[in-house]
Amino acid sequence: MVGKQLLLTYLYLLVYILLSSGVILYNKWVLSPKYFNFPYPITLTMIHMGFSGAVAFFLIRVMKVVSPVKMTFEIYATCVIPISAFFAASLWFGNTAYLHISVAFIQMLKALMPVATFLVAVTCGTDKLRCDVFLNMLVVSVGVVVSSYGEIHFNVVGTLYQVTGIFAEALRLVLTQVLLQKKGLTLNPITSLYYIAPCSFVFLFVPWYLLEKPGMEVSQNQFHFWIFFSNAVCALALNFSIFLVIGRTGAVTIRVAGVLKDWILIALSTVIFPESIITGLNIIGYAIALSGVVLYNYLKIREGRASQPPEGIPERVKDLKTEKRSSDLFAASTGNNSNNGGKNVWNSSALDSNVDEEAPLIPSLRMSHLGRQLSGHTA
Repeated sequence: MVGKQLLLTYLYLLVYILLSSGVILYNKWVLSPKYFNFPYPITLTMIHMGFSGAVAFFLIRVMKVVSPVKMTFEIYATCVIPISAFFAASLWFGNTAYLHISVAFIQMLKALMPVATFLVAVTCGTDKLRCDVFLNMLVVSVGVVVSSYGEIHFNVVGTLYQVTGIFAEALRLVLTQVLLQKKGLTLNPITSLYYIAPCSFVFLFVPWYLLEKPGMEVSQNQFHFWIFFSNAVCALALNFSIFLVIGRTGAVTIRVAGVLKDWILIALSTVIFPESIITGLNIIGYAIALSGVVLYNYLKIREGRASQPPEGIPERVKDLKTEKRSSDLFAASTGNNSNNGGKNVWNSSALDSNVDEEAPLIPSLRMSHLGRQLSGHTA
């Protein structure tokens, strides 16, 4: 029985890695002028948002798989709308980067994600500037600079788009921590899509109307339904595969899978897109950056385990001890498979350092556990 469960866990991890890599490569293929030639990243993202929102609506309102949360106008206006705005911005800038730089280089730049989140958290006052964390962030930054210096087809515009998208995502994560956690709001993967995707669609409509609609009216691009439908289905499937993985594995396992996925993706991108060339300096720089991220994650995991209260402490004290800083979105929780009334609760902190900021639907899932963290054990 144990062997069967272990095999199923590895199967879920394999599906996650394949879907994650596949969605990224699929997006690059669709957007690249050299291949499918649909250079409209806002349009592609709006398709993803519209599809995911429609599926979530069907599951909640028609199939009644889950019940919608008690969403008041105040919570929607003060929390969901600003979070959706930064979410839309991160998708817009991140997907636009595919038009200018390679998938491999984008993955290397994404090592800056914990750096951006830490800086935003310190600026917003939700975390303190610590020497050990600052040195880790410095190592990551140096590695990314070295990797950028070694990039043969370095493009300033594409790099700026990607870095801007990273900081927009960091702002979204900090806002999620600050705004929704204070409200004690808990969203599962389906309800997060139900509320966030339509709002993000609306925010994306304005730049689409101003920037992409005029070009689409005069271009010769045809709308291939099955291409865009299959692309949206893959992105949605990736969301649910992460949900399955989180329910069966620990944070450390997910991080290892994320690192493995990044290296596989970098290698695959050079095969599928021959124009993407990786230099030795690219690899050295990325390795330096990755070592900083790994060390940071290790320190956060150790800190999280040390802060776990012993058994017998009152629940309120446990709640106070397990509250997270915004930068801990990149620290593994010791109990990512929490138990809430017998139901699995999605833990946002377990995935954020490695899981697919580039996948259009993934960031919304990080909102799914935003209230107080309940005690639990890793599967």
